[in-house]
Amino acid sequence: MANKVSIELDGVSLKVQAGITVKKVMELNGYKVAKYPEPASLFTPCETGGCWSCAVEVNGQPQRACVTSVSDGLSIRTVLPDNYVPRRIVTGFSGHQVGGVGTPWYLKSAGGYIETACFAAGCNFRCPQCQNWDITYQSQGRPLSPREAAERMTEARDKFAVDRMAISGGESTLNRRWLLEYVRELKQLNSDPKARIHVDTNGSILTKDYIDELVEAGMTDVGPDLKGLHLESFMRITGIEDQDLAERYHSTAWEAVIYLTEEYKGRVFTGVGIPYNRKLISVQEIGMMGEKLSKIDPELQVCVLDYRPEFKKLNLVKPSYAEMVEVHRILSGKGLKTVVCQTKYGHIGPST
Repeated sequence: MANKVSIELDGVSLKVQAGITVKKVMELNGYKVAKYPEPASLFTPCETGGCWSCAVEVNGQPQRACVTSVSDGLSIRTVLPDNYVPRRIVTGFSGHQVGGVGTPWYLKSAGGYIETACFAAGCNFRCPQCQNWDITYQSQGRPLSPREAAERMTEARDKFAVDRMAISGGESTLNRRWLLEYVRELKQLNSDPKARIHVDTNGSILTKDYIDELVEAGMTDVGPDLKGLHLESFMRITGIEDQDLAERYHSTAWEAVIYLTEEYKGRVFTGVGIPYNRKLISVQEIGMMGEKLSKIDPELQVCVLDYRPEFKKLNLVKPSYAEMVEVHRILSGKGLKTVVCQTKYGHIGPST
């Protein structure tokens, strides 16, 4: 048959179109493929190969279903062996002078390095103004095991003489098994009471049970990034075009903030990120977000990120300092005690 190749999928011989991905073969043969974690499904959140969440066994080796093309004679096993060690493309492992959304505000102006950070490739969003797109959509490079990544982060901590260790992205939470094992390994290697393990996330798949597992593993700080109050704004900022999927991501992130406040206040430091650029979200909606967050917990740290022209949104104009001062005033006026606004001159903090 022209342009057809013979492969085996979970022991079943098939003739399929040459060059299509393993993910597509699975879809065409009745396997459930999902963009939100669901039981008995192949989770393919990034579809660029960075997160390795969709790993399957191809000719006896783990491969990414989303980017691996089929060829003649390929043998695919969709269930990984029990001894499979999760992996993910993670880079960076360097000192950070500012920190992320989940970094306490008073450290941001401390001077020098305040934490070490690494960045996980792969994201389930398609934000046209992505500020870390070169890592987010990276698909090449040797993936790391949780232990390898934890060892590199521990080395970085020693090198930069800090206590905080952060992982961001991309989206750090996509490969759940990998992240949980990474946090456990990091906790084991840094068992001293000063060690802080910080996870920055868009919160879109950060369910209650996932939060519980991360805290049990050793997470001490978390920074969910809430990209809008209204679904329309969320879809514009994230680039998610499927409304049902966007609604699920959006509600999960807000619910994560509520749960963290209700269940882990005082135990897990939670800093919430929200975006601002007048072309993406109005100051009125920012104020409404502040009002909702204040009702959840007025002591929540809320960090406003000044979205700048980047990636596919080079026509954006970076918010002026005056705009960010106004955003700070609006949010503080909603009863929030710790509002931090990112500006080109540094951070406006709660005492400003």
